[in-house]
Amino acid sequence: MRVGIVTPVVAQPPPGHAAWERNAGIGEIARIVETADRLGYHHVTCSEHVAVPAAAAEQRGGVYWDPLATFGYLAARTARIRLATQVLVLGYHHPLEIAKRYGTLDTVSGGRLTLGLGVGSLQEEFDLLDAPFSGRGARADDALAALQASLSRRTPEYHGTHYDFSGFVVEPHAVQEHVPIWIGGRTARSLRRALNADGWVPFGLSLDDLAKMLADADVPAGFDVVLAPSRPLDPAADPDATAAALRRLRDAGATVAGVRLVSGSPDHYREQLAALRELDCGLTFGDVR
Repeated sequence: MRVGIVTPVVAQPPPGHAAWERNAGIGEIARIVETADRLGYHHVTCSEHVAVPAAAAEQRGGVYWDPLATFGYLAARTARIRLATQVLVLGYHHPLEIAKRYGTLDTVSGGRLTLGLGVGSLQEEFDLLDAPFSGRGARADDALAALQASLSRRTPEYHGTHYDFSGFVVEPHAVQEHVPIWIGGRTARSLRRALNADGWVPFGLSLDDLAKMLADADVPAGFDVVLAPSRPLDPAADPDATAAALRRLRDAGATVAGVRLVSGSPDHYREQLAALRELDCGLTFGDVR
C-alpha cells in the first residue's frame, strides 16, 4: 500500500486541521511537500471549491487553495511526488478546459498529474457558476468520457450526449500517455463511475461498508482504492495505533492511503513524515533522495 498525504493548509475543514495551518503560507506548504518528495511519498492533494456558501463553510470550512496555482508552484519545488486533485468538480468546467489547464500542469511537472474528479454537491456553488445542478451525474459521466478521449491528445475528438467537439488543437497537452483518473464519491454510482477510470476515492463510509462495496464490484487489476484513516495519525507518539489504522485500510481493500498527520507546527509535520516512513507495517515508499 502506497502512502500520500492530504496536504495541510490548502484545505481547512473543521475540525480536521491544526491551529498552525490558519496562518501558514506557501513556504510552509512547500517545505512539507519537499520533505514528502524526498522521503518517497506517493502523492499530495489539493481540492477545488471556487466559493463556498457562508452557511456551508461552518461545516466544510472556507479555505480551499486553487489546485492549479498551488500545484504549479509545488511542481517546481519537487521532483517525483504525484500531484493529485482531490477533487475537481466536473460540472464546473468544459472537458477541454481541464485537458488544457491540467495538461499544462502535467507538462511542467514532468508527467506527475493524477486527476481526481467528482460530481459535486453544493448547489449554491453550481448556481453561482451558472453550471447545471440537475442532471449533474449524467453530465459528469459524459464529461469523464470526453476527458478520457482528450487527455494527452493534440487534436482531441469526442461526440457525446452533453459534449461534442472536433477540429481543435490543445497544446500543450498532458505528456503522460495515460493520465490516471480517480473518482471521488460515497455512493455505489460513484464506484461504478470509478470502475470506468483508474481509481476510487470514497469518503464518509465505514470500512465495513467500503469492503462490502468493493467485494460486490468487479474491480480490475491495477485499480486504485484510495482510503483515509478516520482521524489524523500520530506515528511519532503512537506508532502502534498508526500501524493498526493503516493495516485496517489495507484489509478493507486500500491500495493507496491518503493520510493526515497530527502536528503542532510545520517542522513537527515534517518529523511525522519521517516517523511514518520508518513504521514496519507493509507500506511502500520510493527511495529516500
